[in-house]
Amino acid sequence: MTDVPLDLLASLVRGALELERTDRGLLPHRLPAWARAQSDDPQLHLVETQPAGVRLVLRTSAARLELDVLPTKRRYVGAPARPDGWYDVLVGGELVDRQQAPGGNVLDVDMMTGASTPTAGESTTLAIALPAGEKDVAVWLPHDEQTELIALRADAPVAPVADDRRRWVHHGSSISHGSVAVHPTEPWPVVAARLAGLDLVNLGLGGSALLDPFVARTIRDTPADVISLKIGINLVNQDLVRRRALGPAVHGWLDTIRDGHPETPIRLVSPVFCGIHEAVPGPTGPDMEALAEGRVAFVATGDPEAVARGALTLEVVREVLAEVVDRRGDPQLEYVDGLALYGPADAERLPLPDNLHPDSATHRLIGERFAALGDWDRADRQASLAQRKPMLADEDSAVFEERAATR
Repeated sequence: MTDVPLDLLASLVRGALELERTDRGLLPHRLPAWARAQSDDPQLHLVETQPAGVRLVLRTSAARLELDVLPTKRRYVGAPARPDGWYDVLVGGELVDRQQAPGGNVLDVDMMTGASTPTAGESTTLAIALPAGEKDVAVWLPHDEQTELIALRADAPVAPVADDRRRWVHHGSSISHGSVAVHPTEPWPVVAARLAGLDLVNLGLGGSALLDPFVARTIRDTPADVISLKIGINLVNQDLVRRRALGPAVHGWLDTIRDGHPETPIRLVSPVFCGIHEAVPGPTGPDMEALAEGRVAFVATGDPEAVARGALTLEVVREVLAEVVDRRGDPQLEYVDGLALYGPADAERLPLPDNLHPDSATHRLIGERFAALGDWDRADRQASLAQRKPMLADEDSAVFEERAATR
């Protein structure tokens, strides 16, 4: 086995916006250092280092790879233990292996206060067997587990792979990040990117899709052929803004992004269905009865009467986002109703396990529906959702059957 130089290892990383050189290796970041410096929110700093959509992509004739990683696991006080993250290995686009990295650092998080306590751990070596011959290999890192890349070894030379696909930059909440999907190729943006043949940069930031100006500037400065922005659920979760502020804030976000991408197609996506917050404002809180039973679930704690005073619900957010797109008159800006990706009828058959996040099967449904929207060019978007319903119904049936089989 031969060590891959750290600079070459860095060139194999896709989907990260920055690689931090640590004492031991490389830590992928999904926000650049200048942006991270503009927030002291521990949640944001935690999730942007979780490498959702980040993968190693290489060409090699090697029969074996060894990847040394140092994961950081989260444990929530009083909640069931979270499973270790997974590494998905694809050869020629086909899944050939899945592995976990036991051990590593541990971060104990108090859900009530947000305080966290770190405990240092040791790195793990993943031994990856590959089929014979020259091939393209992708190792998708755990989407919900901070992963420091320590070293890579191979029994044959490795090289970067040129990628001429269109680059898709997507921003959203924990649903875009991948909660509570199990494997890193299962979050809906990954599903959609693979179906549509796009090179994904996933800026889904769990709990942190909050219209922060530094995120808009990050998207502005990131090369992209197509962009999507899924906005709303975190604003309701945190009861962060009122209706009066939401429209201008979204306009400002789009203005900033347009400074760097004046003609890039953008899809503005409203929230998917979430029963607890359709008509009830935030904030969102833990379901204490569920915790007492050893389950993690969430409830809406806001006052429905506050909607008349400007509080946000998902119904209100969808109205405002549609109004923003209509007012801008931007031919390269498209509104996508989140209910067309996952709506009330879907929730009847595929309920959100914790009342907030979709599971792996539902992620697949959302990703397939997003990919089914077709090309991002306006001329190719004329088919209505009603015209697509027969195809989507078939997909619904397949996903429902898969989910039922795993219960």
